[in-house]
Amino acid sequence: MATAPAPTAAATAPAAAAAPAPSASVPRGQVDLVDFIDWTGVECLNQDPAHGIANALKQGYREDEGLHLASDSDEQLLIYIPFMQVIKLHSALFKGPEEEGPKTVKLFSNREHMGFSNVNDFPPSDSVDLSSSHLLESKPVTLKYVKFQNVRSLTMFIEDNQSGADITKIQKIALYGTTVDTTNMKDLKKIEEH
Repeated sequence: MATAPAPTAAATAPAAAAAPAPSASVPRGQVDLVDFIDWTGVECLNQDPAHGIANALKQGYREDEGLHLASDSDEQLLIYIPFMQVIKLHSALFKGPEEEGPKTVKLFSNREHMGFSNVNDFPPSDSVDLSSSHLLESKPVTLKYVKFQNVRSLTMFIEDNQSGADITKIQKIALYGTTVDTTNMKDLKKIEEH
């Protein structure tokens, strides 16, 4: 019985050391916002029906190396993601192949009903130029945090890819941030009355 605790302690030590590895890409103080996405409203324009947005965005699917989101008629994609509650968006992670992975990504906060015909009519909240190392190393890109403080929905315009190929492929999209604690207006009125 004296030897039983030693293997248990040894077994827990490597597990504890390995535990931070998956969350190493999650920026400090932020959470993966996948649980706050309103899946009933998610849309992706110009996606290949056989390689849809769920492959890159949904938990489990986006970790599967064989699945990806692919564009259909050209390299551009327009992705609309509504949230179930207001969030603050801190950073985004894009994983994709070195050649066909996304390059220029324009992000729009709280812009609904955008299409390819009017995407250039509005200034983006932020624009990100991804390098092939971003795509391969799965490193989150920090966004202009002040522009994403009160986000109900996010529209992402994937303008082009790394090599100028006809098809853009994305293996994983992860959004990191925090939820916004809403103020109870009844409590606020009580404070003002006193």
